[in-house]
Amino acid sequence: MDRLRSFDRWFSKFLRKWSITALRISLAIVFIWFGALKVFGVTPVADLVASTVYWLDPDWVVPALGVVEIVVGLGLLFQVAMRAVLGLLFLQLIGTFLVLVLQPDVAFQDGNPLLLTVEGEFVVKNLVLLSAGMVIGASVETGWLGSADEEEPPAE
Repeated sequence: MDRLRSFDRWFSKFLRKWSITALRISLAIVFIWFGALKVFGVTPVADLVASTVYWLDPDWVVPALGVVEIVVGLGLLFQVAMRAVLGLLFLQLIGTFLVLVLQPDVAFQDGNPLLLTVEGEFVVKNLVLLSAGMVIGASVETGWLGSADEEEPPAE
């Protein structure tokens, strides 16, 4: 039993030390990869993006979205401007939910919001990516103006 407790303590310490880093790097890889697919015009979601934001020209909006995703990924990877990067991450991911609102026929089977299509599943899984961004955001060491112990700025 002592060996099990000892292993449990070691493993918990290992997870505390490395899990946020692993989450940040894996999220960075996903954003860089998906962004590069958009920039190079080989993403399987180009038509979905184009039909969702139909009022914008897909010839520039899909690659531009890819550039934003690459910036987010690089920011996560190198821990640069993390607050701004996480803001972009949240905006981009929240934007993906437009599919559910603007194209329910694409996201849901027979209009049933409980029966997702492949596209619907692709969008809903972004809840996990949003949550990952929240965990990473909670671990950013500097506060609003530099110190982790600072209070948030007062509401205006």
